[in-house]
Amino acid sequence: MAALLLILSLVSLFIGVLDMNVSGLLDRDMAQLETLMISRLPRLLAILCTGVGMSVAGLIMQQLCMNKFVSPTTGATISSAQLGILLALLFWPASTLWGRAIFAFITATLGTWIFVFFIQRIKFKDVIMVPLVGIMFGNVIGGVTNYLAYKYDMTQALSSWLVGHFSLVLRGRYEIVYLVVPMVIIAFIFANHFNIVGMGKDFSKNLGVNYNLVLFMGLTIAAMITASVVVVVGSISYIGLIVPNLVAMFRGDKIRGTLIDTALFGGIFVLLCDMLGRVVIAPYELPIELIVGIIGSLIFIGLMLYRLSHGNRRIRLKASGSGCACAVPPAMDGGEQK
Repeated sequence: MAALLLILSLVSLFIGVLDMNVSGLLDRDMAQLETLMISRLPRLLAILCTGVGMSVAGLIMQQLCMNKFVSPTTGATISSAQLGILLALLFWPASTLWGRAIFAFITATLGTWIFVFFIQRIKFKDVIMVPLVGIMFGNVIGGVTNYLAYKYDMTQALSSWLVGHFSLVLRGRYEIVYLVVPMVIIAFIFANHFNIVGMGKDFSKNLGVNYNLVLFMGLTIAAMITASVVVVVGSISYIGLIVPNLVAMFRGDKIRGTLIDTALFGGIFVLLCDMLGRVVIAPYELPIELIVGIIGSLIFIGLMLYRLSHGNRRIRLKASGSGCACAVPPAMDGGEQK
């Protein structure tokens, strides 16, 4: 998988409106070198950080919330980050990209925490109910964002962060996305703690793990990753939802065992979608949010049908094989019992 990502990365560098080739780079053609260093390479790094970061953020949220349909998209994290950017534009018009990022970090973290607070109060955490609550909560935040944008005539200024695209990624205005790297490293270090917390509060207490501390630390990591991506690239849905699910189907649900594979596959998925968006109507370019939205929605429907049928089948098998198993409710993670 790493080799495939490397090959696709090299190919991606030579796709674009301006012609660039290996011979020109070896001959030190200044125009091509400038294109590489100012546009193509920053774009590639932003793509990789976006794919890796959003996939890992989704994996963390799914593990901590014990539901395979929770992600930055269905957990109101992206909507909260967009609200933070709008607040920065309203109250700090002269703010730099870092200033807007601070607002996005705060609102994304608060929005994610509130979402988890809501789902912890749900008595029967059905596999579909939890993401539906997140979608509805995200729509409420999105409605507030749109209302404020229309009221203060900020719709056009906010539009850059409503649809994700890499066309404006240039050297000097994308480096915030590098925050993904230390966040992913921290997630790998505490992967075992996230696994334990994913087993439940009582299980964590028995093993001496501070449930609330690890829960909020994991959610904060996911929120900061999402906010850093939204500030630079804009809103990109489904990555944190479908990539961890696809990897888990082949590698299992243990976060430490799947974290690297999830990160690599996330980078490959976003890179392929970006390359597709650049060649479909070349020399024009389709926003990556459109490509990911089309592909991701189809995969999401397939995953939902698979999880529901797979979970119901497992419950029937447990009920027929053991008398006490029939009293076990459907698991929060889409049927996969911990």
